[in-house]
Amino acid sequence: MTRVLAIGDIHGCRTALDTLLGFVQLRPTDQLVFLGDYVDRGPDSKGTLDRLIELRRSYDVVCLRGNHEVMMLGAREGRDNYRFWVTCGGAAALESYAGADGVATLDEIPESHWNLVGRGCVDWYETDTHIFVHANLHPDRPLREQPAEWLQWQPLARAWHKPHQSGKTMICGHTEQRSGLPLRLLRAVCVDTWAYGDGWLTCLDVDTGECWQANELGQTRYGLLE
Repeated sequence: MTRVLAIGDIHGCRTALDTLLGFVQLRPTDQLVFLGDYVDRGPDSKGTLDRLIELRRSYDVVCLRGNHEVMMLGAREGRDNYRFWVTCGGAAALESYAGADGVATLDEIPESHWNLVGRGCVDWYETDTHIFVHANLHPDRPLREQPAEWLQWQPLARAWHKPHQSGKTMICGHTEQRSGLPLRLLRAVCVDTWAYGDGWLTCLDVDTGECWQANELGQTRYGLLE
């Protein structure tokens, strides 16, 4: 049986990611849906993207595009965009690419990483029962007419008035749950549990409600979605 596993915002927390994947005990039939924000703020954006590229070779992997991937891509387009990215966590991402001299520029980021955060990511993903996005869904617009502002930037708590018109359950990240626990609303679940802070990185089996969590200290815990 295929498990559909949604993994929240990693933010460069490669240790938490590796610990989590081992804890989940991946099966060849699993589908992994990563909800975006792979880079910035945490200590190892480079290692995180390397790991995602590796996973795509062996598993059915869907990578959503988060607002931090949008900012990273924009950093190539001009000085102002570059400064915006750096001040929003991009400085930590660049540090993970630094060589022996401790200095890193955009030139140190390999093309395979640009390809992943660019062409390798999608804005949304849909199954028979769920819709996966990074940030949020406009409830009254079909998927192909969703504004990018909602998909990648709109916080959940300020805008979740009613379920999406499809009737499907939305699985998202982006809105930090500093309690360390996923947030469950009416046909919506947020699994950004503040991995780069004092929280956890969460993996949710969207069908059973099982939750596996790990942090940068290598600790793990398991529970069921409330």
